[in-house]
Amino acid sequence: MTLHGIIPVWKPKGLTSHDVVGRIRRLAGQKRVGHTGTLDPEVEGVLPICLGQATRLVEYIQDLPKRYKGTMVLGVSTDTEDQTGTIVEQVEVTTDLFPLEKVIDHFQGEIEQVPPMYSAVKIKGERLYELARKGKVIERPSRRVTIYRLDMKQIGSKDYPMFSFDVTCSKGTYVRTLCVDIGKFMGYPAHMNKLIRVQSGPFQIADCYTFDELDTAKDHGSFSDTLVAMDEALCHLPAVVVSQEDGKRVLDGNVFDWDASLDNSSSTMVRIYDETGRFYAIYEIHHQELRPVKVFRDVHE
Repeated sequence: MTLHGIIPVWKPKGLTSHDVVGRIRRLAGQKRVGHTGTLDPEVEGVLPICLGQATRLVEYIQDLPKRYKGTMVLGVSTDTEDQTGTIVEQVEVTTDLFPLEKVIDHFQGEIEQVPPMYSAVKIKGERLYELARKGKVIERPSRRVTIYRLDMKQIGSKDYPMFSFDVTCSKGTYVRTLCVDIGKFMGYPAHMNKLIRVQSGPFQIADCYTFDELDTAKDHGSFSDTLVAMDEALCHLPAVVVSQEDGKRVLDGNVFDWDASLDNSSSTMVRIYDETGRFYAIYEIHHQELRPVKVFRDVHE
């Protein structure tokens, strides 16, 4: 039986996101499995994994804000912008007074970021990390990302000042680059030396399963119980309820009339349910019509 749903996995250090997908494939006994946003091997945290028809929701989950907690070191920079890299600059930090309120104000909202060389971004068909491993540094176009919330506090300064941070940010944000840019704003080199993803879209730490827990569920025949229903990842989209008869028309991909006066949200996408609460599809509001975007027919067969 093909499983359709989402497992919020707690990714441990030492595994790539692809490693996690591979392990879930083996546990579920099916190939159609995908993750919802890469976590570096040294980063642990919340990684929602989609199975079956839920893999068609990856793009929507990826677009949702993510929250991280971590620490950064001021006065030392590395080639990877994190603790795994080689030190490229060390500067004595000569003050204990840091304008954290100004830092927070400066970096909240929409900001520009230049992707790090050690990243999976492609420039002219080549991954930046592949170029970096060859010792090459090239110009990278900046990109706009959004920092929805940033909190910082100093937690130590034995050799170099260290700061903890809690940041909620948009898709595409490089938190290690944020740490480097914060350091530049404060007048010093810097790097990120620890990071945990504590939330991805609607999924938080408390929702996650470790691999030990998933192995146990598999052994007890309750692996399917770890799945979250597909539509729970789309709770940011308004819901539209249709009759059971119209539900059949939804599965056939029919277009429906739409009364714009009924819509009090800014979303252009909606979830479609029937009167019994069965989730059928994602539709798009287009002028006076509801048009199908993703119909989940296989889930109901």
